[in-house]
Amino acid sequence: MRKWNWREGQRPHTRQGAGQRRGWHRGNRQQWYERDDAGPSHRPSQKHHANQPASHSSSSLPSSSSSNASSAAPELPGFYFDPEKNRYFRLLPGHNNCNPLTREQLQQKEREKERNKMLAEDENTRKRYTNTGHLLFVSRLVHEVKVSEMRRHKLEIQSTDNSISNTDNFRLIVGDSACERVFTVNDVSHGGCKYGIMNFSSSSKGSLSVEMCDNLYFTNRKVNSICWASVNYPDSHVLLCLVGVADTPGCVSLLPASLFSNSNPDQPGMLCSFKISSAWSCAWCLNPQFDKTFSTGLSRRVIVKDAETGRTQTYSVGSDVLAQQFALRVPVLFNGCRSGEIFSIDLRQRGRRDHSWKASRFHQESAITSVRVLQDENYLLAADMLGQIKLWDVRGTKPVQEYKGHHNEHAYLPIHVNECEGLLLAVGQDCYTRLWSLKDGHLLRTIPSPHPAANDLIPSVVFSSNLGGSRGLPGLLMAVKHDLYYFPYNTDYQE
Repeated sequence: MRKWNWREGQRPHTRQGAGQRRGWHRGNRQQWYERDDAGPSHRPSQKHHANQPASHSSSSLPSSSSSNASSAAPELPGFYFDPEKNRYFRLLPGHNNCNPLTREQLQQKEREKERNKMLAEDENTRKRYTNTGHLLFVSRLVHEVKVSEMRRHKLEIQSTDNSISNTDNFRLIVGDSACERVFTVNDVSHGGCKYGIMNFSSSSKGSLSVEMCDNLYFTNRKVNSICWASVNYPDSHVLLCLVGVADTPGCVSLLPASLFSNSNPDQPGMLCSFKISSAWSCAWCLNPQFDKTFSTGLSRRVIVKDAETGRTQTYSVGSDVLAQQFALRVPVLFNGCRSGEIFSIDLRQRGRRDHSWKASRFHQESAITSVRVLQDENYLLAADMLGQIKLWDVRGTKPVQEYKGHHNEHAYLPIHVNECEGLLLAVGQDCYTRLWSLKDGHLLRTIPSPHPAANDLIPSVVFSSNLGGSRGLPGLLMAVKHDLYYFPYNTDYQE
């Protein structure tokens, strides 16, 4: 009797003769079991009808792909089906004392396969879009073609101090307004983190060079939030929120950028540390009326402080404030909360005991991780921990656009906007960097991480139209693990 193979379809009808005996049947079903060196495995069962006509033999059935076979195989609790081997394998760990399988490992394997496939496709993007020049008059397709041609180049980080190693993983990078400097935070293997500044410059030949400043600073505390601060001149300082650990209390530090370079002849300038513990977020005000003012978002509080005079205003709120940004033309602070609430504070109004100081209020369905005010200040972008990114009309407090595809479940992830190029960028918890058209919400590009995905290896990015200064190069910076990559935008890059 020939063994049944479910992928070959139903076998031809054979006459049951005397002395022949059927297999073990129950309800017209038959299941075969095998054992091999890898442990117990099972072939999927399939119905067989004795009155099936011989013309419907396996030779007349078209062959199916492995993906179709996998989808056709019924799910069995505690097992997974391997379409290549056409077998079920147990998911219970330790069944063969050699290579225990778990559902998480299988999902990770599939994700890694998809990532490698996308990386291979990215190498051929220039070939795939060579004949689309006649479509460049359409706005969205212009962005799509430019974004699709962004190819990855690894940057070498130069340093005058040879003792500085590049083996510590990047956790966060934040560029200044001119994108000549990028503030970096790296995790340190023995605990804590180190932070410093990288200087960028571009050459007339179209290349980009990176140099790490001489002085790096170490701390055993976690850096929760960073923003550039304009105390003496634009981006003269950096504002950091440090979370306390053990006997070391948290604080908010205002550090001069010149502190990180020995070659800078300027005086360090104002250096302050404020006793504000467990701050989730921070923002610096650039409005001329409050140009020395910064804010911090804490647990159920918002603190607004003048860095020169020390004058402090405290606002009590009903949830942790995880994201903040000031508008420019008017001194209004936008806040995003763990509860999903987004509200604004007009600094021209003094604090009141009720919540009437909230200039506007609206909600999303989950904790807000990032808020970004657009240039006309009537619209605001907000991202949350459900992976939703929405564009809000602040005047009508209603969403007018949604950007789909972002992946986030519990991570504190920022979003980035470049209105000059009409782009919105975000890195998901799945370690993919996505770019949308800011105008219509169309997903233009999904860039896989150059390294395998992991919760502690989520890339940090900066996008600018002028990396390296006013005559710099447009493109995307991506810091992941201990490597730095550059994706040129609408330009031919020279290594």
